[in-house]
Amino acid sequence: MGKAGLAVSPLAPARFPDLPVIDGVDFASGAAGIKYQGRTDVTLIRVAPGATLAGAFTRSTTRAACVLDNQAKLAAGGDAPDGAAIIVNSGNANAFTGARGQASVDAVTGAVAAALGMPAGQVFSSSTGVIGEPLPHDRIVAIIDDLARGLDGGGIADAARAIMTTDTFPKGASAVVEGEGGQIRIAGIAKGSGMIAPDMATMLVYLFTDATIAAPLLQQALSSGLDATFNAITVDSDTSTSDALILAATGRSPAAPITALDGGVGAGFVAALHGVMRDLAQLVVRDGEGATKFVEVAVTGAASQGDAHKVAMAIANSPLVKTAIAGEDANWGRIVAAVGKSGAEADRDRLTIRFGDMVLAENGWRAPDYDEVAASAYMKNRDLRIAVDLGLGQGARTVWTCDLTHGYIDINADYRS
Repeated sequence: MGKAGLAVSPLAPARFPDLPVIDGVDFASGAAGIKYQGRTDVTLIRVAPGATLAGAFTRSTTRAACVLDNQAKLAAGGDAPDGAAIIVNSGNANAFTGARGQASVDAVTGAVAAALGMPAGQVFSSSTGVIGEPLPHDRIVAIIDDLARGLDGGGIADAARAIMTTDTFPKGASAVVEGEGGQIRIAGIAKGSGMIAPDMATMLVYLFTDATIAAPLLQQALSSGLDATFNAITVDSDTSTSDALILAATGRSPAAPITALDGGVGAGFVAALHGVMRDLAQLVVRDGEGATKFVEVAVTGAASQGDAHKVAMAIANSPLVKTAIAGEDANWGRIVAAVGKSGAEADRDRLTIRFGDMVLAENGWRAPDYDEVAASAYMKNRDLRIAVDLGLGQGARTVWTCDLTHGYIDINADYRS
């Protein structure tokens, strides 16, 4: 069963991956009883002195106090000469809690700073869970000293579990890059299952690398991968108040520093980082609340990149498309309708629709060799691909989504209770 007592998603990987230890990063997890008793719900992460940091956050206008605090701290610069820390709790989002929200952030980050001997300005916090309830921060503060004593470089798997809410499995991914003089390692964990829609970062994500890289370059490497990863997934079209992504580079790899991103090791590092980001983003979709199908929506031939994105997201967010997928119904007419409502330029007579390798519609009409039996059989697969070519230009976008089942209603109807 998942952390919230839910059956593990049928789309889950067989096991949590073996993530590399990132020199200069330590983890500890504990139970503070924020919402449930006896459940691990707080994670403390320490990053060694000399690290650099980057981040991305939700653009929601009702974002949580911890998000605003993190943004302000990163705006002051991404260098952490005295080290940094991240404290994460599940069970309570500390969002829409007024001035008390910032007071809770200050209490928690201040306690972490005191326990680890670093400035409070280098302590970042994240909260996920119910909106509108005051955070019982005293319960978190009460276990910080124990967490500080338990910090360990091998604790990343426990950390991935501690940040879960309605997730049914922990999410992790990694990569290794051959640098000049040694390897560069990247590891990341994510939390996300519902309230997932593009607006950065769609979830809680923590990425770590032992690369030596200046903060501005680290931010550039992160930001350049957002649109094709965390901004290319949707479960339910709802953007959270609390989404955050923090990336820390410890500089502990024996490899030479990365000083440019447009070639050589720098380009390899960017590609590997974006690969980890994409893997984590897709894991979130595979754990979509109530999901039974993982769906790739690939749009090509659009008049612009923006139009390609509009069409892809119109399809991926359509309740009619998503329920048809849940019912294993090859109703490609719903794809046609989604294209038409997207607001993107489209020409009926140039449109081509594919399910997998099968052409279902082309040239403004059902394909001559369309086979309903074959299309229905394809819909029984757990992993599906819907491809749409608009025939108008070079714009392209691929996004990932899941089906919409009654399980989504069950989970969210009972979320607070």
